[in-house]
Amino acid sequence: MQMCDHTPKADELMQARIVIVQTVQQGTFKEDIKSLSKGEIVSKHSPLRKLDPILDSDGVLRIGGRMSSATISWEEKHPIIIPKNSHVATLLVQYYHGKVAHQGRHITEGAIRSAWLWILGGKRLVSSIIHKCVTCRRLRRGMEKQKMSNLPVDRLTQAPPFTQVGLDVFRPWSVCVHRTRGGLSESKRWAVMFTCLVTRAVHVEVVESLSTSSFINALRRFTAIRGPAKLFCSDRGTNFVGTCKELGITPGNAELQSYLKDQGCTWDFNLPHSSHMGGVWERMIGVARRILDGMLLKVHSPSLTHEVLITLMAEAVATMNAWPIVPVSSDPNVPTVLTPAMLLTQKVDSVSSPSVDLDLKDLYWSQWKQVQGLADSFWKQWCQEYLATLQPRRKWQADQPNLQIGDVVLLKDSQAKDNEWPTGLVVNTFPGQDNRIRKVEVRVVKGDSPRVYSRPTSEVVLLLKGP
Repeated sequence: MQMCDHTPKADELMQARIVIVQTVQQGTFKEDIKSLSKGEIVSKHSPLRKLDPILDSDGVLRIGGRMSSATISWEEKHPIIIPKNSHVATLLVQYYHGKVAHQGRHITEGAIRSAWLWILGGKRLVSSIIHKCVTCRRLRRGMEKQKMSNLPVDRLTQAPPFTQVGLDVFRPWSVCVHRTRGGLSESKRWAVMFTCLVTRAVHVEVVESLSTSSFINALRRFTAIRGPAKLFCSDRGTNFVGTCKELGITPGNAELQSYLKDQGCTWDFNLPHSSHMGGVWERMIGVARRILDGMLLKVHSPSLTHEVLITLMAEAVATMNAWPIVPVSSDPNVPTVLTPAMLLTQKVDSVSSPSVDLDLKDLYWSQWKQVQGLADSFWKQWCQEYLATLQPRRKWQADQPNLQIGDVVLLKDSQAKDNEWPTGLVVNTFPGQDNRIRKVEVRVVKGDSPRVYSRPTSEVVLLLKGP
């Protein structure tokens, strides 16, 4: 078959345009065109009634309107009417939307109107096409969201302090190690924060490096002081991953099955790039930073020493553990404030010396009763007041459509520009207990080899729904 290399002329293109418009209009406004061709007006039930339609010399339906006296061209006074439910209307909107570089509805409508076209119900059609436009999604669509999940049982069950623990490392400080002839020799220090998921108590250990051995030593000091833990939760920092490898931990389904087998402890890793999933301890790190910044302003020494740093850290921890975990009551009959320190120290005020006439047995009995009473009071308030504060969802309150296998998504890459993020395909989804998808596996081709990444849905942008 011989290919035709004939280039259509302007009059041929104009004739083709007239034929296409006539065909589209005949399919939707056949009765109105018949009435106008007979010199009659359109039916009062016709959607064209308000537009006062007319037929031009080519039999094309145009707007009559009220602009006949305007000093503009005839085509501008009488735009061609296009029904919105036709495929031609969709193609026209897509064409002019691309012509204006994928701008919003207002600019796209202006381009269509400037082409002397009037699409009935054009606003909704333009909005619908822009909403489905893959290029616009790539340029401006936000990350996927999903309704906030229910709290895990680890945060809702009474347990001794630091039984379920979230941990993270934060903030290097430069400290003076020793003096030299040239001045001061400095080194860096980091802090490992252990946060009790139940009582919101915190414990901080200072480490000299982000190496695996330094972290293991901090972990050993923590367990020696606070006792063994049953669950550790953390992000996927390299130091945590290295710790688990050195201790012989084998991960399964992105979750560590065992940790310190002799203590029966498990370790859960959050998804990569999902710091919001560890908000219960990430927030405490922000509080610690603000407290330490305020304390360091009072340190007038030109250099911070290791001893001063660990002292300030201990005072910051004491301040955080004295932080009320429920709203402070204005009732004078409820003078005590529920804080983690009540359970950790078994003290609500300064320790007073016992009376001199108190027998030693009575002293032991009285102290035991006081300790037990404080613990009972803490857990009673914890159940009645603290748990109630966890009920509302402060954001992510509405259900959102779940991502599905086969969806085409944009994978967020903080090291690249937005328009350079890689495009991937959802190959697996992981529904939660409420059947909502918050974790997906995305296959991305980098170079010549495909790679699969586990990501939260808040790190992907939906471009195109799958089949």
